[in-house]
Amino acid sequence: MNSETYLDFCFVREQSGDFAPEVDQLLSELFKGVRLNWYLDEKSHDGMNIVVAEIKGMSKWQSEEETIEFIEEHASETFWKYLQGYQMYIYPAKRGCGSCGTH
Repeated sequence: MNSETYLDFCFVREQSGDFAPEVDQLLSELFKGVRLNWYLDEKSHDGMNIVVAEIKGMSKWQSEEETIEFIEEHASETFWKYLQGYQMYIYPAKRGCGSCGTH
């Protein structure tokens, strides 16, 4: 069963031009084949580029722990270099409505 998946990542690096396209590429590689979409918000502050990625969609992960395990196994070194924070919510699908006794 698929789960509703909500991920927020904060990426930071020293200012050196457009950062959002690079983050977009990192996410495309990491989540290839996973039904997720994202919105990137790029800002610059005190000589730093900051990109906040809001990711949502459906995934096979049933928990935050499974999601972290996937990211740890598949994320590139560059992803980890830029990642400064995250939060995630995984809502597994529930089987049936419970009104007829089926699960």
